[in-house]
Amino acid sequence: MSSFYLGIIAGVLCTASFIPQVVQIAKTKNTKSLSLITFSMFTAGVAVWLLYGMVIHEWPVIIANAVTLVLAGAILVMKLRYK
Repeated sequence: MSSFYLGIIAGVLCTASFIPQVVQIAKTKNTKSLSLITFSMFTAGVAVWLLYGMVIHEWPVIIANAVTLVLAGAILVMKLRYK
């Protein structure tokens, strides 16, 4: 299996893991147990990984981190909104 496909599989698994959290928060509007500092740092880290992927021109890194950035950003926005 090529590194490209390994990257795609890893990206799909890691990115998809955020979907249940986004859905749960959207339904319950409960973000009490989430750390604002942790999610802020995580979201910033994902943004840097996205930039890194763009610099090295690796589509699996770019796509996975772009989608994860949207999902993590949504969680961060809901954390701020539903305080």
